[in-house]
Amino acid sequence: MKLDVTALRYLSKDDLRVLTAVEMGMKNHEMVPTTLICSISGLRYGGVDRGLRELHKHKLLHHEQRGYDGYRLTNLGYDYLALAALSKRDSITRIGNRLGVGKEADVYHAETGEGEHVVIKIHRLGRTSFRAVKDKRDYHKHRHSASWLYLSRLAATREYAFLQALHEHEFPVPVPIDCNRHIVVMSLVDGYPLTQIRELGDPAKVCNTLLSVAVRLAEHGLVHCDLNEFNILINDDEEVTVIDFPQMVSTSHLDAQAYFQRDVESLYKFFRHKFGLDEEIQLVEYSEVKRTEPLDVEVEASGFGEKELGEFESAIQTHRGVDQNQEGVEVETDSDKDGDTEAGGESSNRGSGNAPEKSVRNSPDVDRLQGTVAEINGDAEEQACSITKKDKKTPPPTAEPTAAVQRKMTSLEISQKVRKQREKHAKKQASRRNVVKSEAKKKVKSELTEGAFWGYD
Repeated sequence: MKLDVTALRYLSKDDLRVLTAVEMGMKNHEMVPTTLICSISGLRYGGVDRGLRELHKHKLLHHEQRGYDGYRLTNLGYDYLALAALSKRDSITRIGNRLGVGKEADVYHAETGEGEHVVIKIHRLGRTSFRAVKDKRDYHKHRHSASWLYLSRLAATREYAFLQALHEHEFPVPVPIDCNRHIVVMSLVDGYPLTQIRELGDPAKVCNTLLSVAVRLAEHGLVHCDLNEFNILINDDEEVTVIDFPQMVSTSHLDAQAYFQRDVESLYKFFRHKFGLDEEIQLVEYSEVKRTEPLDVEVEASGFGEKELGEFESAIQTHRGVDQNQEGVEVETDSDKDGDTEAGGESSNRGSGNAPEKSVRNSPDVDRLQGTVAEINGDAEEQACSITKKDKKTPPPTAEPTAAVQRKMTSLEISQKVRKQREKHAKKQASRRNVVKSEAKKKVKSELTEGAFWGYD
């Protein structure tokens, strides 16, 4: 979809207010009713009606009349809301040409109020060629469903958080400037995509630099998941810049190792096929990377965080401890049957020195365990008996029905008899009508044939 912002300068404050009211109403409505737009915007019906007609004329709203009069935002209308908010903060004053189109975002050249050249990335999830993002990413979280506009907003806020964190830790990424709804404003990088480069002065150095970036990300608890030649920019001095971060996950993610190895192998294949490098590339294994900083917890990346990981490990340890204790109890009871264990001697010596030794077999704990085992065996026998009874298909004992139940049963029987009599009467009437119709048809047919015969003579 082409971004045309010529109509933005002609929209009034009331028009933007109506557009914002529709956005707020879409939180709980697929099509926002006109009455709800009036109540949210706080405008009179005449002003709302004029604003809706103006916005619909510029294709910022979609109008439907299915049961009620409703409106919803279009992608262009959502773009206008974000651009209007960014223009108020002087983050964007002019928009230039489109620099690139991806499967989930469009990139445009823009200019700030101070005359600085920047780049705006407009997230557009839900395109026909890339709709599996709802299943492959955890944008929903606790929600059962969400619109594509809202998912685009979540992707933009996540990428802006990643850019801020990585820029603070001095990673080679663009400088984040501002973010609103589904638009991210970042600095303009002086470079070209790596896929468009035909020659490099030192390709081995560039490849090792990119691999070191992947290792540094993993040491900080992050995996890029899409580190390839399309998401890497390089300038004339062969300095690299990594872009596109919405799909990043934590190293605690279940598939983090597979994603890391995929990034490393994609870089290795690209430099080997295009620049002929093989031995000069220093491949890195995921097992060799040691995590040093919990950056994934700060940015809330997908996967387990520190808290969830600690709880998971503690649960595993407690589970292992319970299993070991259960195994120890079983070993003690089995070995105490022979009467030669040390545990029996220690338990017998806990009392007075002249007291006779008591076997562990007669201790109250063992009796309690035996009682529970007997109860379990009894329950199992009862279940087996019940299963055999069910197999024999013995009818369950029936209690005598009460007076109310009897009255209800008699009423049901009477209604069934009446319904059957009505159906029988209806069938008889239908058969009689059919007989009358057939006799009438025969009579008419005989009259026609006789008339034709006499006319012929």
